[in-house]
Amino acid sequence: MQFQQLQYFVAVAETRHFTRAADLVHVAQPSLSQQIKALERELGADLFLRARGNITLTDAGEALLPLARRILADADTARHEVLELVQLRSGRVRLGATPSLCTGLLPDVLRAFHDRYPGIRLLIEEGGSHDLVRELARGALDLALVVLPLPTPSPALTTVELLREDLVVVSSPEAPAPGRGRTVRISDLEGERLVMFRHGYDLRELTVAACRAEGFEPDFAVEGGEMDAVLGFVRAGLGVAVVPRMVATKSGRGLRVTPLARPGLHRTIALAHRSDVAPPRAARELQRMLVER
Repeated sequence: MQFQQLQYFVAVAETRHFTRAADLVHVAQPSLSQQIKALERELGADLFLRARGNITLTDAGEALLPLARRILADADTARHEVLELVQLRSGRVRLGATPSLCTGLLPDVLRAFHDRYPGIRLLIEEGGSHDLVRELARGALDLALVVLPLPTPSPALTTVELLREDLVVVSSPEAPAPGRGRTVRISDLEGERLVMFRHGYDLRELTVAACRAEGFEPDFAVEGGEMDAVLGFVRAGLGVAVVPRMVATKSGRGLRVTPLARPGLHRTIALAHRSDVAPPRAARELQRMLVER
């Protein structure tokens, strides 16, 4: 009994027509008929009652059909499992993340992932949450690390919260310390020159909104930078900036790091993927490592 013969048998059983079954499995009708006859000879029983324009299953055919379907389904499952194993030896993961997360959260996780799966290419795209959500929706990314709440709620995305991160104020040690002690209040930033991120950056929107909630407009010394540029400008003494604690900890050399007074500022980081398409196996493995980090 050959696997191909079972495919042909199920196709005839489902279409009740030899020619349509042959079209379904992309084989010439005479070849399909010959394989069905060979299967019947091997089993020692007719599988179909053949009458002009009327193909029906015999008792033997009825008994074989569920078994054949199960065998074909098991073969598909086996093929899928092997493919997923292969995907962990080669292939790619397309991950989007905000620049601050590329600096703070990702390096250690990506190093662990690369050590375990050295054959997987990691393609990283930096951007704000709004841009990353758009790239996810059009299928250009497998996963994205975004800041909640999403700028535009999307029912087509599934999000899993990873962490809630404190924000801190960084300044040059050579400049006067912001605030009046070991912490900085948002109101203390009035009158401070801020080094501000570009438009579309989640941290920009969060900081500006917090200042306005205290009744003042922030004063920008420099604006428009990415994370590395902002930290460099702060080190140079151009102003202060509000950044994630994780970034300040990893990149704090040459910077004074001052916590924000309670209740402070926080942001929630989540991992997002499309709801209608399962991420590839390699992407799911990276997702697991990020959740369990």
